[in-house]
Amino acid sequence: MVYHKYRTPIPDKRIMYYYFYFMQERMNIFWKKCSNNTSPLTEDPILRDYKFTNVYRACDRVSQYLISNVIYKHIDGFTPEDMLLRILVFKIFNKIETWDYLEKTYGDICIEHFDVEEICRLLSNKQKSYPIFNNAYMMTGSHRRYDYLPSKHAKWLQMVKDEFIGQKVVNKILKADSMETIFNLMEQCSFVGGFLAYQYTIDFNYSPYVNFDENSFVKAGIGAIRGIKKCFKFVGNNYEDAIKYTYEHLDDLRNEFGLDSFKPLPGREPHLIDIQNCFCETDKYLRVKMPDLLVGNVRIKQRYKKSTTPIVYEFPPKWNISQNIFL
Repeated sequence: MVYHKYRTPIPDKRIMYYYFYFMQERMNIFWKKCSNNTSPLTEDPILRDYKFTNVYRACDRVSQYLISNVIYKHIDGFTPEDMLLRILVFKIFNKIETWDYLEKTYGDICIEHFDVEEICRLLSNKQKSYPIFNNAYMMTGSHRRYDYLPSKHAKWLQMVKDEFIGQKVVNKILKADSMETIFNLMEQCSFVGGFLAYQYTIDFNYSPYVNFDENSFVKAGIGAIRGIKKCFKFVGNNYEDAIKYTYEHLDDLRNEFGLDSFKPLPGREPHLIDIQNCFCETDKYLRVKMPDLLVGNVRIKQRYKKSTTPIVYEFPPKWNISQNIFL
């Protein structure tokens, strides 16, 4: 694998240990949940008490719903353009309950059935009693072009209609020659900064219509940058260099730290998106473990609450991960 030439990042081994510790222990928790292990998920009080995402982004509940229900459940009933629109609308809200509500009250979302006014009316009614946005991503930003609209969801959905559909961004994505090209197309859309453009690119790539190696491009988000600043003495030309360095030295660093019992998904070591994600989660872990590392936020906002709804794991068929590995 060849990346652009960069100056080698220098990890702070004292801190970097906890990156690999988090990755291994969080994956152990994942496998215990999958096997319905009745023993405590972890003896680590931080991982026990606070909410952390999975090592693999695709294993998180919302991503699993996207893969199973939004993309592959009725894959033959939608065009490629429809499917990318559905993925984007789902991810703008990033909330399962919002998508379920729209499917029940509005019907199938597709290019020919995308009535922004009606969708906004339904969402405004829903918002009176229940949040429609997931707080996992900071959905901020403004654009004067849409200042006339009364709500955040109206602004976002009008942007989708005017730009993603109207300016044929969706068609350009389907013809894109790289993951970075898709990222650039999405970043040009109103309200969509670098972090969301990368996240949406990964989401499109779960579908059968966008097929690029997840290791071909990465963009560090704000949370990952905080984790990288804690784990590295020197980063290089940019924060993505630290993510690529970590990916390229996974085995060496695991062995050095004595944390070499990480059990990956079968045939799939963490990719750049997962490495990026783990820097964000390590930043959160270190806020409690090493509070003297004052980089950005100083506390973890979300406590862990056990879900009563099990996940039946499904992955994009092109990954060739057998579904019975969790039985």
